Amino acid sequence: MNLGDIYRLAIEKGMESDLRGAERLERLLNAEKEKFEKLSEEQKKEFDRDRLFNPFHDTRILFGDENLEVKSVLAGIDVEVEELLLADRLRSKNTPVDLVIAHHPEGKALANLYRVMHSQEDLYAGFGVPVNVAEGVMTGRIGEVRRGLMPRNHNRPVDAARVLGIPFMCVHSAADNNVADYLQKLMDHREPETLKDIIDILKEIPEYRESAKNQSPPMVYAGKEKNRAGKVMVSMAGGTSGPEKIFEGLARAGVGTVLMMHIPEKNRLEAEKHHVNVVVAGHMASDSLGMNLFLDELEERGVGIRACSGLLCHSRAR
Repeated sequence: MNLGDIYRLAIEKGMESDLRGAERLERLLNAEKEKFEKLSEEQKKEFDRDRLFNPFHDTRILFGDENLEVKSVLAGIDVEVEELLLADRLRSKNTPVDLVIAHHPEGKALANLYRVMHSQEDLYAGFGVPVNVAEGVMTGRIGEVRRGLMPRNHNRPVDAARVLGIPFMCVHSAADNNVADYLQKLMDHREPETLKDIIDILKEIPEYRESAKNQSPPMVYAGKEKNRAGKVMVSMAGGTSGPEKIFEGLARAGVGTVLMMHIPEKNRLEAEKHHVNVVVAGHMASDSLGMNLFLDELEERGVGIRACSGLLCHSRAR
């Protein structure tokens, strides 16, 4: 495979598992095309043209030629300068590394992270929160995240990749869609009666089982293990944590339990206030599951995978 093939495959798999569906994604991409056509020639120079075919602003090739042939990948959850130096060290020892793939975004993908948060509006609306309420509570949170990203040194690891000559990309929301879709279908199928049942189901999955052995198991953060789960909503995509105010809307919509990667304390307290159960599956395990579902596709196509930086690598391709 070449680098461009890998990038487009990540987008394709992410779109297939996107809760918004193909029709809505097509409308969003068409809106980007209309916006681009209305820009001046000068404005078009600053426009990120990947937005014309890629609905995931936090999934990008950060450095490298799309025509580069890739036979071996070093993949991790967080890839910073040290992981890129690790890749360079492996190369110096004659261990091939054609491409480094991060999960968490860097460079322009990190700068645009806030843009993917609108997908949370569709998640909440799909579970019964009025769409106007979902959009209203998300507005403030999206602005908060955007302002928080502004001072970041987004390009630091991208610059390191360029200096070292190591192709570099990130797959964030496209991979998070994989895990969210996988777990939502699993919960819908298994219909867990209690929160403990949710935890037991998660521990059947290799990534969560391994994380538990590493002393980071799935846990109940709001409610008790004996509590009945009710309607389970998996919230694991959409860039980062949503607003605490959404829990009132979820309670009114009849959501009994939210299954998440992680949760800020203020959100946990708000969930308790409105009697919404929260099960935290675990950040690294959930990110690993989403990435593995993508990396399996590469492995099936003959690309070798080596894991680092918190990626609990488990192949379903063999």
